[in-house]
Amino acid sequence: MSTLLTQLPALLGVLVGTLGTILATSLADRARWRRSQSVRWDERRLDAYVDYAHALKESHSVALRMTADLRPGSHSHPIDREDGLARLASSDARRTIVWENLLLLGDEPTVVAAANWRDAIWQVERLARGIVEAPPDVAEMLSRVNEARDGYYRAARRSLGVRGGSVEQSAALRQALLDRSTVTSDVAADRDHSERRPMAG
Repeated sequence: MSTLLTQLPALLGVLVGTLGTILATSLADRARWRRSQSVRWDERRLDAYVDYAHALKESHSVALRMTADLRPGSHSHPIDREDGLARLASSDARRTIVWENLLLLGDEPTVVAAANWRDAIWQVERLARGIVEAPPDVAEMLSRVNEARDGYYRAARRSLGVRGGSVEQSAALRQALLDRSTVTSDVAADRDHSERRPMAG
């Protein structure tokens, strides 16, 4: 009995050490599993964000080509209306599918920003489809699309923990649209002036 009592502290030490090792290993395994799950879902979330952005850009690109004639100075290559409508239908179908992935994996601010970007592009699509008349300032409509895109990428980068400052493009694109429309207006004014100039006999 006395031998057991003298060995009891050592036995308790071994028992506590073993339990501590088991607990530490279990906690480390659980933390490692959570990290791997987090990385896995972040990768899936990134794919969902990128796929949705590509689908929206595809729709927007087609709509821009269909409305090129309505935008003086446009660099978009015009596209046949029937071909454009078919491409819009195809890109809309793809966008609907990837939207489900975004709803499943995206956080709320990114989903809201995605919907805002989609709605801004839809206004250009409505113009391309002939549902609405061209507004007085098409450049303003396109600027809203660019601002909504910036909002989407801002939310997505925050969701994914991407650092590195702002990558917003809307201000530069707005200036490019303004510069383009100014050049087009100047060319039109010069042409009008030359047409009115009396010809030498």
